[in-house]
Amino acid sequence: MTAGRGATEKPTRESADAGRSVRAVGHTVRLSETIGTTQQLPLSLGLPNDLEVAMRRVRFYQYGGPEVLRLEQAPTPEPGPGELLVQTEAIGVTLPSVRKVRGEGDRAPLPGVLGGEIAGQVIAVGPQVVGFTVGDRVTSLPFTGSYADVVLAPIHTASRIPDDASCVQAVALIRSGHVALAALWTANVTPTESVLITGAASGVGHLAVQLAKIQGVKRVVAAVSSPDKATFLRRLGADEVVVYGSDNWGDPVDVVLDGVGGELLPRSIAALRAGGRLIFFNSGGGTVPAFDLLAGSKTITGLTMARFATARRELYDHHHERLWQLHQTGQLRAVVHAEIPLSNAASAHEIIEARANLGKVVLRP
Repeated sequence: MTAGRGATEKPTRESADAGRSVRAVGHTVRLSETIGTTQQLPLSLGLPNDLEVAMRRVRFYQYGGPEVLRLEQAPTPEPGPGELLVQTEAIGVTLPSVRKVRGEGDRAPLPGVLGGEIAGQVIAVGPQVVGFTVGDRVTSLPFTGSYADVVLAPIHTASRIPDDASCVQAVALIRSGHVALAALWTANVTPTESVLITGAASGVGHLAVQLAKIQGVKRVVAAVSSPDKATFLRRLGADEVVVYGSDNWGDPVDVVLDGVGGELLPRSIAALRAGGRLIFFNSGGGTVPAFDLLAGSKTITGLTMARFATARRELYDHHHERLWQLHQTGQLRAVVHAEIPLSNAASAHEIIEARANLGKVVLRP
């Protein structure tokens, strides 16, 4: 399920406004019927005239289910220092975004905007940007404003997409793969150990299953919401598949990579053997009695990609190269469950809420 694009390219040109330089390539953005609030366009955005057009974006004005998502028109933003303006071709949908719309965790002020991985073509470059130019195909991880035709992308999470890869492949592989590799590295997993992965059929989880086996982990246990996902995960290399509601998760494991949290967190802690460690990289929260950790000499370590990408920059870059290498050699499959038009973002959220996805759910502007 994809939608057509409305981009046309013109020669690169320079434009200066109030002492700021923005390099841009001419383009037009396809408009569609607006759902929700329509905002007035300003007289000038400091961009070339052909960039001063409306774009589409998705926001929410109240907390709730997928039905609260609104498609609306908005002015095209202007890239600031260290930012790229990217015309998106693919946008990743994640469980944290779904939970944010629900108002779970720390509630941000309304109207709400959603972040997440994007991929597309650079159409303008802000000040103090080196290494990128107009026309580059890139993937990046904006932490806000990702559900849109045009997105401001930070260069510290941006990277070029290989010529032989699509934007959809980039969205399915890079952010989720980075989380999976960072979690395995943080856990310091060795080949002789065992790993249990919650949310194993998700965008991150299905890559973590494969990466653990690629690293030689002897026993990989995939934990999922439904037994219907077992065949999918065994084909990706899982040695065992367990269902959340089952009374028996098998023998204890050395490491848990927890992408779900919430009510599942105590169960994940209980699945650890004495001295085991859990890597917590989800937005679901959860509570664990400290005595449970003390009695079993177990540990929990939190992981956020924003900090990992900054504090471990060389490792982050190495992981990036490794992901593309594994993908291009066919050792790592980034599975796309569905491609859904941006105008139907609610359907994408419904898939995630139902825990029905096998792999990545992708929005297409």
